[in-house]
Amino acid sequence: MADAGPDEQFRAFLREGRFMLQRAASDGRFVFYPRAVAPGDGAALEWVEASGRGRVYSTTVVRKKPPEPSYNVALIDLAEGPRMMSRVEGVAPEDVKIGMAVRARIVVSGDEPFVVFEPEVDAE
Repeated sequence: MADAGPDEQFRAFLREGRFMLQRAASDGRFVFYPRAVAPGDGAALEWVEASGRGRVYSTTVVRKKPPEPSYNVALIDLAEGPRMMSRVEGVAPEDVKIGMAVRARIVVSGDEPFVVFEPEVDAE
């Protein structure tokens, strides 16, 4: 997998059921979206397991013409620092709130895995 680009490495981890993030060797800062070198200083990046925890930074509801269901698009601040775009499942799109604690889950649609989030049940 080392010969694959960072995006393909990320997807390969997801196919294995692992949500991984990159961390800069120079200062320990986490980055997302996957890239070849750390932004700013060009330092080497290593892959580490993500905690899967985060909080909703922003959200919007995408309304579809019935019978298609509406869904949300959310920006999630990961516990490790980076922000990623995804959606929050397991709750009505209108009930996703800024600051809501969420946990990552990997789902497969078609042939491709991706990360979605669900409300954290025991959050503070």
